[in-house]
Amino acid sequence: MKKQRSILVTGASVAGPTLAYWLARQGMAVTVVERAPEFRDGGQTIDVRGAGKVVAQRMGLESAIRARSTHEDGIRFVDEQDRTRAEIGIGAFDGNGPVAELEILRGELARLLIEHGRSTVEYRFGDSIAALEDLPHGVKVRFAQGGEEMFDLVIAAEGVGSPTRKLVFGDEVRRRSFKLYTAYFTIPRAPGDARQMRWFNAPGGLSVCVRPDNLGTSRALLSFQEAANGYEKLSPARQKTLLKEKFAGLKWETPRILAALDDAPDLYLDQISQVKMARWSKGRIALVGDAAYCASPISGMGTSLGMCGAYVLAGELGRHDDHAQAFAAYESIMRPYVDQAQDVPLFAPRLASPHSRAGIALGHALLRMSNVPIVKSLLARFLTPKADALALPDYAHMR
Repeated sequence: MKKQRSILVTGASVAGPTLAYWLARQGMAVTVVERAPEFRDGGQTIDVRGAGKVVAQRMGLESAIRARSTHEDGIRFVDEQDRTRAEIGIGAFDGNGPVAELEILRGELARLLIEHGRSTVEYRFGDSIAALEDLPHGVKVRFAQGGEEMFDLVIAAEGVGSPTRKLVFGDEVRRRSFKLYTAYFTIPRAPGDARQMRWFNAPGGLSVCVRPDNLGTSRALLSFQEAANGYEKLSPARQKTLLKEKFAGLKWETPRILAALDDAPDLYLDQISQVKMARWSKGRIALVGDAAYCASPISGMGTSLGMCGAYVLAGELGRHDDHAQAFAAYESIMRPYVDQAQDVPLFAPRLASPHSRAGIALGHALLRMSNVPIVKSLLARFLTPKADALALPDYAHMR
């Protein structure tokens, strides 16, 4: 009888629970460990598109995702008086524009994924990997909360700063920085908050956005352009002070958003960057999702990459008895898709948030001309995620 594989997955956001579901579906013993003490709700709005949507369909989750979507139906670019200067509808660019058909809060999607596989997957919150040893017959893992266990394989499905990746790969990772910081947090909903995302640009490369959610609140985004400066390592209190200084004096909804910052329990501030790795596995340990190949939020492809990578990795582990062959096949299938998704120019933030009033006006004018073929073709280069670049394998053993 074929030995049941025991697999430890680290990270319970999107890629981790997706991977765990597909592994358990094939009869593998799967444990997911998450350092957060409990399930992390909320988070920023993400989209499920292209091949990622196909994975959701194969999991039987498309209708559930649609039911919990934010119902965001476009972007309205506004001036200081909230007057519309340009718009992008949900159907723009042949339905593959910056706003997808399925927009959902990260926490809402993670909850769906966890609930979908919880009966066959063991979830442990409030713990993490303190050390691991890759041995010929398995991986010995020491946990931060104490105790050691052996697993056949370990898969890190963590974020861009993955601590497990650091333990295994050291400094092999390269971060491609866009010299951009973005803060996400929840604010009370106001009468002017509708189903469209509102985007306000200010000189100096600053942008302030308000997005709808499905929970009776709104989501705020504050972005500023600056080289990596370690702001993501500051305490939440110091981050809030920093944001108030960066955006002081701006009009539109900015005062309201900064006032709500004091009571925001879910502030997340990070530099926008990509993760570049020469390899995604080492011995019996592999990476998936942002830990391996984050394409950055401005690519519009993070969720799809995470879900597709998890599906392909699970499928290849089921197809191959030799984990090394499975990891090699996973990388061979996913690498071209990742390379295309990461094909985002470093000057993209300056295009999205120009530094001068003239640049802002020009950007709005181009957006208003998006139905002109030559302009549409130009804008599509920067506003259309590479969602359909992967033909997902059909793994018969996972049906």
